[in-house]
Amino acid sequence: MTGHDPFARLPKVPSFAITSTTIKEGAPLPSAQMSGAFGVPGGKDASPQLSWNGAPKGTKSYVVTVYDPDAPTMSGFWHWAVANIPASVTSLPEGAGDEKGALLPRGALQLRNDAGGARFLGAAPPAGDGPHRYFFVVHALDVEDIGVPAGSTPAFLAFNLLSHTLGRAVLMATAEIKA
Repeated sequence: MTGHDPFARLPKVPSFAITSTTIKEGAPLPSAQMSGAFGVPGGKDASPQLSWNGAPKGTKSYVVTVYDPDAPTMSGFWHWAVANIPASVTSLPEGAGDEKGALLPRGALQLRNDAGGARFLGAAPPAGDGPHRYFFVVHALDVEDIGVPAGSTPAFLAFNLLSHTLGRAVLMATAEIKA
């Protein structure tokens, strides 16, 4: 892990609570959250169950993102981005990030990950690259619709979050594939 803090340059906002029945803070990801698409044995590319509460007053929608700042690229790696989750929704079931998105709430928009698929892509750090951190983040927004087109990248979404984020809930898990 490089230790790069992906939130260091962002405006400071209040935090709120995020939990999961699937993943634990600081712990290795279960095999189901690893990437079968990238050939990780046992990987199922299943998005984890996520729940959150305590978002700031005035929250009108949420965005969920999953980001690996330790990927050996100049820009990290976006594994999942879901925008326009209604403020009344405070959890997503395991597997909600499949290619159909049928378990996502009505109106939610699933963007393309860095591999090009509009779905959750599990962890697949290069063998021998050491442990990677995976930031599962719920962003509370002051707008119902963030206004990004369906073909947008997660990085473009993140840029648009800058002026609309009221609060942020962060859960970090890890993954490593030994050489």
